[in-house]
Amino acid sequence: MLDIKFLRSNPEKVKAALKDRGDRYLPALEKIFETDALWRGLLAETEELRSKRNGISQKVQEFKIAKNETEAARIMAEANTVKEAIKGKEERLSLLEKELNALLSGLPNLPHESVVKGAGPQDNKEVLADVSNRREFSFKPLDHHALGEALGIFDFETAVRLSGARFALLKAAGARLERAVISLMLDTHTLENGYTEIFPPFLVNAETMAGTGQLPKFEEELYKIAAEPPMYLIPTAEVPLTNMHRGEILKAENLPLKYTACTACFRQEAGSYGKDTRGLIRNHQFNKVELVWLVKPEESMDALLKLRADAEKILHILKLPYRVLELCAGDMGFSSAKTYDLEVWMPGENRFREISSCSNCLDFQARRMNTRFKRADGKKTEFVHTLNGSGLAVGRTLAAILENYQNADGSVTVPEALRKYMGINVITL
Repeated sequence: MLDIKFLRSNPEKVKAALKDRGDRYLPALEKIFETDALWRGLLAETEELRSKRNGISQKVQEFKIAKNETEAARIMAEANTVKEAIKGKEERLSLLEKELNALLSGLPNLPHESVVKGAGPQDNKEVLADVSNRREFSFKPLDHHALGEALGIFDFETAVRLSGARFALLKAAGARLERAVISLMLDTHTLENGYTEIFPPFLVNAETMAGTGQLPKFEEELYKIAAEPPMYLIPTAEVPLTNMHRGEILKAENLPLKYTACTACFRQEAGSYGKDTRGLIRNHQFNKVELVWLVKPEESMDALLKLRADAEKILHILKLPYRVLELCAGDMGFSSAKTYDLEVWMPGENRFREISSCSNCLDFQARRMNTRFKRADGKKTEFVHTLNGSGLAVGRTLAAILENYQNADGSVTVPEALRKYMGINVITL
């Protein structure tokens, strides 16, 4: 959530920054300024009445001391009138405050000043390309869907029968490969990159979803469980990991906090019908290893580069060709102030595919969660900065392995780093 004080002090700057994300947010911003002006005006009126009430109370005491009961009664009647007026204004203040908070919760984060301008994916900037492991095939490479079905390690027909479209069923070497990829990622992040592994709940409450910005903006994309109160299946482990310290005041000396988790992720993919209906790219349920940082504000931009490097490390270990894009303002996620996307090369499709998105949210999520820290001098509390990134999306990593390591006879060579987990060197029929 954005700081209302910052919006009040920098209206034109905020307007320009939101315009970089798209004109659709400007009407909401104007409504926020309008509602805030009403709230502040009403607050001033309320404070004036409170001051008047205090003055009347003092006079009542004076008349009582002077035993002037007639004047005391008259002043008491006036005090009751003022009291009722204050009550009415306080009720209106409360309603306006709720309306203002609802409007603020619908505004995205402001792009960091270093973010490139642009309207969409076509304006993203390539900042790195590591394609040294990109193969030249002597045959036409298949996509992962065709490879997996030919090898008997995918069974989409059964998945559809069990659950419907956009679900996958992996079996035999396919299931083992998924588990191997997860083990490699978690071992690397915990044993080499310094993350604490968490196994969080997959169901969370509305407050947790709101903390990271999934609610109320993206409710239609979430799976909601009919319960009282409502529960939601997580769309990413970012949600429970980032919320672990909601409402807490952390010690500066304990920062940064670095968490990783592998969870199932559940997304309805609203508005994406007809896109990537084959294979493992865009399913309603998929596994993902997530990376989350909580840091001091002055360290968050350096932390973003470190988090990105941790995600890239998995691609290096697996010797998969990839590139890094810096997202333009118009293509960033709701909560992000700056984002890098990692895209892996998919020879079966002859294109790059997103496999990780690494974002710095600054204090946007921390304000929603009220997650703060206190420096060593103990003078005041500040909001932490939060960062998140995929380290990596498991299904897409598996798909990239199949396509990049396929052989002319339809078999797939197991990457060297995964062989200790798989127990085999080649996946064959």
